[in-house]
Amino acid sequence: MEPTTSPNTESETPMRPANGAAEEYGADAIKVLEGLEAVRKRPGMYIGTTGEAGLHHLVYEVVDNSVDEALAKHCTEINVTIHVDDSVTVIDDGRGIPVDMHESGKSAAEVVLTVLHAGGKFNQEGSAYKVSGGLHGVGVSVVNALSEQLDLEIWRNDKVYQQSYARGVPMAPLVETGTTKKRGTKVHFKPDPTIFEATVYSFDTLNNRLRELAFLNAGLIITLEDERGEGRHARYEYKGGIVEYVQFMNRAKRAVHEAPIHMRGERNEIEVEIALQWNDSYDENLYTFANNINTHEGGFHLSGFKAALTRTVNAYLSSANLPKDLKDTPISGDDAREGLAGVISVKIPNPQFEGQTKTKLGNTEVKGIVETIVNERLGAFFEENPAVARAIIQKAADAARAREAARKARDLVRRKGVLDGSSLPGKLADCQERDPAQSEIYIVEGDSAGGSAKQGRDRRFQAILPIKGKILNVEKARFDKMLSSDEIKTMIAALGTGIGRKREEGDKDGFDIAKLRYHRVIIMTDADVDGSHIRTLLLTFFYRQMRELIDNGHIYIAQPPLYRAKRGKQEVYIKNDADLEAYLIKRATDSRVLRLVESGQEYSGEALETLLHKLIAFDRNLRHVERRGVPQDVVRALLNAGARDRTFFSDRGRMDALAAELSHEQRIVSVVVDEEHNALLFEIDDRSAGYPRVSRAGIEFAQTPDFRALVNSYRDVSGIHGRMVVTQVGAPQAEEPEEVAAEPGAADAGGEAAAEPVRRVARKDADHEVQSLSDLVDYFLEVGRKGVAINRYKGLGEMNPETLWETTMKPEVRTLLQVRAEDQAEADLMFSTLMGDQVEPRRKFIEDNALDVKNLDV
Repeated sequence: MEPTTSPNTESETPMRPANGAAEEYGADAIKVLEGLEAVRKRPGMYIGTTGEAGLHHLVYEVVDNSVDEALAKHCTEINVTIHVDDSVTVIDDGRGIPVDMHESGKSAAEVVLTVLHAGGKFNQEGSAYKVSGGLHGVGVSVVNALSEQLDLEIWRNDKVYQQSYARGVPMAPLVETGTTKKRGTKVHFKPDPTIFEATVYSFDTLNNRLRELAFLNAGLIITLEDERGEGRHARYEYKGGIVEYVQFMNRAKRAVHEAPIHMRGERNEIEVEIALQWNDSYDENLYTFANNINTHEGGFHLSGFKAALTRTVNAYLSSANLPKDLKDTPISGDDAREGLAGVISVKIPNPQFEGQTKTKLGNTEVKGIVETIVNERLGAFFEENPAVARAIIQKAADAARAREAARKARDLVRRKGVLDGSSLPGKLADCQERDPAQSEIYIVEGDSAGGSAKQGRDRRFQAILPIKGKILNVEKARFDKMLSSDEIKTMIAALGTGIGRKREEGDKDGFDIAKLRYHRVIIMTDADVDGSHIRTLLLTFFYRQMRELIDNGHIYIAQPPLYRAKRGKQEVYIKNDADLEAYLIKRATDSRVLRLVESGQEYSGEALETLLHKLIAFDRNLRHVERRGVPQDVVRALLNAGARDRTFFSDRGRMDALAAELSHEQRIVSVVVDEEHNALLFEIDDRSAGYPRVSRAGIEFAQTPDFRALVNSYRDVSGIHGRMVVTQVGAPQAEEPEEVAAEPGAADAGGEAAAEPVRRVARKDADHEVQSLSDLVDYFLEVGRKGVAINRYKGLGEMNPETLWETTMKPEVRTLLQVRAEDQAEADLMFSTLMGDQVEPRRKFIEDNALDVKNLDV
C-alpha cells in the first residue's frame, strides 16, 4: 500500500465570479433527479459506501424484507445463494409482494421496486408490519437501482408473476407466467460494476449476518449457498433464539454458571429480550440489536442495560448475605461486565437510527424501558438463584481487585516513562514523517531481520520495531501481568495509543486511537512455524487489547517472498506455492502446444496456461475428497456417471447401473446399493493398508463442500481426455508413433479407462505424449524447472536489506494483507480456541482440520 500524498487543491479553489456572473445561477441550474436516478448519482447516501460494506448491504436490504415477513409470522424459511458470477438470489416463503394495481397505475410490486419510500412499513394502521427493520423504505428499490439487472419472481394466489429490471428501469410490465402451489418472493440481482469498487461477495461476511438473523428470530430457517470455488454452504435454525446465541459465543470458554440468564419484557409496545452468561475470560462481549439490525455503535438500549446491570449487582451486593471481603470491594460497571457474553435485542415500532446504515439506536425512551426490565428481572433472578448470583459477584469482585492491581501497574510503568508516547523505546527506529496517515511501522521478528529492515526501509515514512521471540499470550493473562511484559510495553509506547479502558470521559490514561502514531501497523515475521506463532500472538494482543486498530483497518501482515527463482543473472521473487506453480507453468507453456490426438484440438499460450491451472484445481479437489475416505477411481466413476448432486443418489436405476459397471474394476472387491442411506457401499482392496476397507458415497457425500467444489472444477476439464501430445513450437515433428497396449488402470479425468491402444510418441526432439491429466501437469511443472535454480526462504534474516526492500517493503510492488474481523463471533471463538486455557476445544479444532493442513513445519 503506497503512502498517500496531500492533493493539490490549488486548481480546485473557486474563483470569485465577475460582475454579473452570479446571474447565471438561476432556476435552470437546479437539477431535479427523478425516480431512482438520485440513488445512482449518490449511492453513498443510501448504502453508506460503494466499497465492500455497501456491496454486502444490498443483500442485507433484500434479506431484511424477508425477515420482516418472518416477524409478521408469515415466513418460515429464507434461502440466499451466491452464484458463480457473484449475482445473488434471495428466496422466502412469505406472502409474496402484492401484485394488484396500485393507485399510481403500476403494479404494487413495481412500485416497491422503483419508488423510494414505498412499502408496507408506512401503513400507519399496522396491517402490514408491526415491527420492521426498515426505516426509510428505500431498501429493495435501492438494490434495484444499483443492480446491473434484477429479476423478480412472486408466488402468490396460486400464480407465478415475473418482472425484470435493468439498472432500476423495468424492462416490461409485471406479467403472470404460470401457476404454483408455492408462495413467497424470489429476488435475483447482480450488482452494477460501474457503481461498486468490487463486486465479489464474501461468504464469511454474509454468513455472519445471516447467522445473527437466525439467532434473533427463533425457529426461522436461513440457508446460505455459495456456488463459487469450494461450494460452501450453511443452514441455521435456532429454536432457543438468543439464548443459543450466548451459548454459541461461550462454546470455547468455561462458563461461570451453567444456563444463560434470559429476560424478556414489554413496555409501551417496545419489546426487550436479553440473554446473559458470564465466563472465565477477561473480555466483555456484548451484541446489541434493534429490529434485528446490529447496532455496532450501541445506543440507548446499551446504555440502559449497562446502568441497570451495575446498579443491580451493587444492590444485591449490599443487601445479600455475602462474605465481608466481597462487600468491601467496590464494583464498577467494567468489573460487572468482565467475562460477560450477552445479547440485547429490542423491537421498536418506530425506530430512530443514526444514518441509513443504522449503526446506533437513537430512541431515548428505550433507555428507561431497558433499565426497568433489567432491574426487575435480573434482581428477581439473583434472589431466586443465590448460588449463581454469588458466582457472578465473585467474578466481578476478582475483576475489581485485578483492576486495582492493573491501575497500580500502569501507574508504575507510566512513572518510569515506558508508556509515555513522548518517551519512545530505544530499539524503535522511528521515521521522519509526523503525519500518522502517512506513516507506517513494521513490527519485525528478531534483531537480525530488524537490522535488515532498518537498512532497507525508506526512513521518510517507515519505522521499524524489532521484537525478541514470542510475546506474552494475553488470552491467558490479566492486565497487570500483561504490563509486566517488556515486549508489550515497548509496542504500547511505540504506537502511542495508551492501553486499557478509559474509566470516565476525559480520562487520559486509557486507550485512545486518536493518538496512534502510525496508520499502518505491519506485522512482518518469518515463514516458518515460529513466525506463524509470533504473528498469532501479536494478533491476539491487538484483537483483545486494541481491537479498534483492527476495526479501523490499521493492522496489516507483510507478505515476504517464499522463493527466489534464478536463471542466469535474472532473479524473480515468488510469494507462495501457488505463484511458484504459475511461474513454472508460464515458462513451460511459452514455447509448447498441447494437441488432443482424437479430436485434433490444440491449446497454446494463455489458453494452455488456463487449462493447466484448471487441471491443478481439479487434481487438488480430487485429493481433498480422497483424503476423506473415497478413493480416486470411485470418485472419477461417479463423476463420469453424472453424479453432480443428491438427485443422482435418489435414482435407484442409475445407482444399480454404476454398481454393475464398477464391480468389474480391479481394486473393487464388492459394491452394493445401500437403500436406507441412498448410497453406494464400496469394499476396496487397499494394498497400502494390506486389507480391504469400506467407503460410502451417497447423498451425504454429495452435499459436502469438497465434493461440490470437485464438481465445479470437473466441469472445466471434463472434455479433456484421450491421448495427448505436447510439441515444442518450432521443433521438427516426431515420427508417427507406434501403437502399444494401454497400461492397466490408466484413466482420464472422467474416469474412463483407456481400453483402446495408447499412441506413444518416441522421445525425439520436442514431442512428448502423456498418459493422464495428472501426468500432463507434472510434465509442465518439470519442464518449467529446467535451467532454473529455486531457493526457499525460511527466515527474513536470510534476505539482505536490498532484497527485503524490493520484495516486501517497497510500496509500489509489495503485497500487504489487511487484518479484518468480518465475523466477530467467529473471530472471538478462534482466539479463545487456539489461545485460551481450554484444551478440549483446541484438540477438536486440530482433529477437524488435520486433513487440510499445509506446509507443516516439524
